[in-house]
Amino acid sequence: MIEIPTDLPADLVPLSWLIGVWEGTGVVDYRVGDTHFEGEFTHRVSFSHDGGPYLNYAATAWLAADGERPAQQLVAETGFWRLSRPATAATPGPGLLPALETAPIRTADDVEQLRTDGGGFEIEVNLVHADGVSELYLGEVKGPRIDIATDAVVRTAGAKPYAAATRMYGLVDGHLLWAWDIAALGRELGSHASARLARVD
Repeated sequence: MIEIPTDLPADLVPLSWLIGVWEGTGVVDYRVGDTHFEGEFTHRVSFSHDGGPYLNYAATAWLAADGERPAQQLVAETGFWRLSRPATAATPGPGLLPALETAPIRTADDVEQLRTDGGGFEIEVNLVHADGVSELYLGEVKGPRIDIATDAVVRTAGAKPYAAATRMYGLVDGHLLWAWDIAALGRELGSHASARLARVD
């Protein structure tokens, strides 16, 4: 059963099942040429909100230690998840620019108008990785399932080649399951990692 916080902005109701801290394990399995990256990792993901029409996101993953190597941090990423909604005069920004109009409080009926013909809601996800990669994902949340794909990827000069990705998130038997496919290191888009996480807060 999904409990929706009473202080949640209406725009976040379709994403409310993500809110909380999730921990668990997963596997990475990615082959590039003769090199095979594989192993089990621990993963911690946090979705929270601060009153704005978006979710705050943070995640870290560590490759488990084995007899030959110590534990190794694989990823640290942070970002924001929100429903896709066109900007208006009541939208603040860019930067520190204030809104030109006062925004009315959004209701469930306002959010319902954003529902797609397929019954879901279009979403935007902005993620920044500590290794110099930034991603803009577009996709859809439909019930307790999210499918997103990169619309843009930006890398610093020191980041490794990374061209595109897709991610899938789903709530199954109270667990957050996800799968992440990537196109990286010269390889086309393909399976890369997956995990099963339990809510810990």
